[in-house]
Amino acid sequence: MQARIDNPAVTVPGALKALQGVAAAIKRTDLPETTVYLVELRASQINGCGVCVDIHTRELELAGEPAERINTVAAWRDVPYFTEAERAALALTEAATRLADRPDPVPDEVWDEAARHYDEAQLAALVLTIAGINTWNRLNVATRQIGGSWIGDWIAASRRESKAA
Repeated sequence: MQARIDNPAVTVPGALKALQGVAAAIKRTDLPETTVYLVELRASQINGCGVCVDIHTRELELAGEPAERINTVAAWRDVPYFTEAERAALALTEAATRLADRPDPVPDEVWDEAARHYDEAQLAALVLTIAGINTWNRLNVATRQIGGSWIGDWIAASRRESKAA
């Protein structure tokens, strides 16, 4: 396996910093970290982004999430491991990721359920999280970025940077 090109976010000057800036802004909200990781994992599963599935699975592990939750994100409707708020976030993630799959991509009932659990600032952070991970998925999938052992080192470095900031 070989990537077609280097990741565009690394190649285009300023792009990586801009994407990281959005992610940093989301972290400053009170949207639960675990919810962010679950959303990122689910969108990455839908989009077939191996790099992001690997990253967000590892992040959930590092956050102390049990294997039952991590291993069943793709089947969240059929297992008892997720809260109502997490289910609402995952439903919104699926709807906002699969925009072309139906005439009303994000139905009112999906939005309203998310709004029942999250305030406006949290909803904004949730939508930005969904948009952000879909961006990363598209960059990685289009250019066939390759996951692997580097991901553990990258996560460790990211965590160090977050603590230093």
